[in-house]
Amino acid sequence: MNIGRKIEKLYSMMQPCSLCPRQCGALRNEGQKGLCKTADKIFVASSGVHMGEEPPISGTRGSGTIFFSNCAMNCVFCQNYPISQYGNGREISLDDLVASILKLQDRGVHNINFVTPTHYSAHAAEAVFKAKSKGLEIPVLWNTSGYENYETLRLLEGTVDIYLPDIKYADDVLSFKYSGVKNYVETNRRALIEMKRQVGDLQTDAQGIARKGIIIRHMVLPGNAENTKQCLDFIAGSLSAQTRVSLMSQYHKAYKSETFAELSKGLSYEEYDEAVSYLESLGFTNGWIQELEL
Repeated sequence: MNIGRKIEKLYSMMQPCSLCPRQCGALRNEGQKGLCKTADKIFVASSGVHMGEEPPISGTRGSGTIFFSNCAMNCVFCQNYPISQYGNGREISLDDLVASILKLQDRGVHNINFVTPTHYSAHAAEAVFKAKSKGLEIPVLWNTSGYENYETLRLLEGTVDIYLPDIKYADDVLSFKYSGVKNYVETNRRALIEMKRQVGDLQTDAQGIARKGIIIRHMVLPGNAENTKQCLDFIAGSLSAQTRVSLMSQYHKAYKSETFAELSKGLSYEEYDEAVSYLESLGFTNGWIQELEL
């Protein structure tokens, strides 16, 4: 299927909407908002140069980051909740999105980094297609919760060069408790396998800058050591220990996290050290850990 047909198919999946795994069926092309609180218009919270991603992503000149408003998940601990849950942002046209992409490239960034783009998959794919016709040459990065519809991902093949997904949960009880979705685990695992099939392990240039591939993020949640271990077990067993993993310690209390006693305590040094030790025991040698700041 050529790229034009893929874009048409993505737009057709908005009517009724099945772009994300929640399959809410909203008639978004007619202006009806889905469970993601989004209809057919594009809303963006910010567009700029971001230096805080993993080293191969931010590199020396930064990642060209476009934060889309709203989200298909409802994570109680979301640190970007004003954007993801409250929908902060402004409406832009598709041409505006294309112009933002090209402006970021002109600023010298290493990649175009779409953050929480799932519910805008059709718009994003069309914008990349148009930007490439106007000179876009740097990689396109899909920065996501990992809660992705397999069929949507298949239609993004050829548009996305680098996948940067989360693996949040290995237990659907937790996914519903903390994020309001019931089928995260199977959906996420199928998505990760498909992402790796499309782009493979991370490939970098001579300067260590990412050109293609997958990096999987997992944020360690307080009081959930077994969840972390099972997430890492899946990556090692189903994708391989050569997969680049970013084990994140940056959890902090935000949004509605204090609703749950275990999430209201913050992450301890002991909990993060246990996660790092387990990561190493599985043979992961490529990836990143973080300093824990209390």
